[in-house]
Amino acid sequence: MKRYNPFYFIGQAFEGLFRNGVMSFASVAVLMSLLVVIGGFALLVSNINMNLEEFGLINQIVVFCETDATEAEIEDVGIAIGKLDNIASVVRVTKAEGLEQMKAEYDIYDDVDESNNPLPDSYVITYIENEKVPELDYQLNAIPGIAKVNNRLELATTIESFKHGVMLVFIWFLAILGVVSIFIIINTIKLSVFSRRNEISIMQYVGATDWFISLPYIIEGAVIGLVSSVAAYFIEWYIYSYIERLVLTDLQMITFLEFSSIRAVVLVGFIAIGVLLGVLGSVISLARYLKQ
Repeated sequence: MKRYNPFYFIGQAFEGLFRNGVMSFASVAVLMSLLVVIGGFALLVSNINMNLEEFGLINQIVVFCETDATEAEIEDVGIAIGKLDNIASVVRVTKAEGLEQMKAEYDIYDDVDESNNPLPDSYVITYIENEKVPELDYQLNAIPGIAKVNNRLELATTIESFKHGVMLVFIWFLAILGVVSIFIIINTIKLSVFSRRNEISIMQYVGATDWFISLPYIIEGAVIGLVSSVAAYFIEWYIYSYIERLVLTDLQMITFLEFSSIRAVVLVGFIAIGVLLGVLGSVISLARYLKQ
């Protein structure tokens, strides 16, 4: 049988795409929507995690020592905290360090110096398990020399629940749009196969392999995935930049990941998912047809 160069398969793939333009467009539109949703949820979760780390809300308790505590008493507090269970790390923040942090964040502390520093020494505790925090809170309050325990478990738990909710919605959207994308791609490839059914039958009759027959349609699915990926990338870029400007204008306390720092990951991820789904849809469609 005559040998064809790779351009034959590519040409046949694009011929199928243009022949079934409406279904090809529908495949690109649905798959592009899927990728935009996936990227949007992934970026949302990434920004939530980054802001939680900056605000110190992830698995942390802050304890404040008595204002008039001596250096020895403050050190004893640190030793006592270190002996408790469910402790990952204990970091001391001195009065001077606390004042520097406050000056960096608030202008009202500009006139305060070491001589009139009202802040106490404190310890930032990173714990391991949320479930054991109430017991840890009780134990910390029982340590002599501790004036106050700042337990932000409720806030951290609320934010964690929000993250889980976002992930749940993300998974459902991924599943639904993924199934719809594959279904439309399958039907697009079916139309291409149907329009060339006589040619395919002749090719099978003269001994063409399934791989030779299938390759143009696999390339067709890959092209659908690639076009969808590139389009989704630019849409995601525009939407993310718009939301970033909008949020940072109204809520300057929120930090956003710069898209320039993650654009390569987003693009590669989109292409990988898009091409994979496109090829998968083609393979499923062809497998059903070639078995007939």
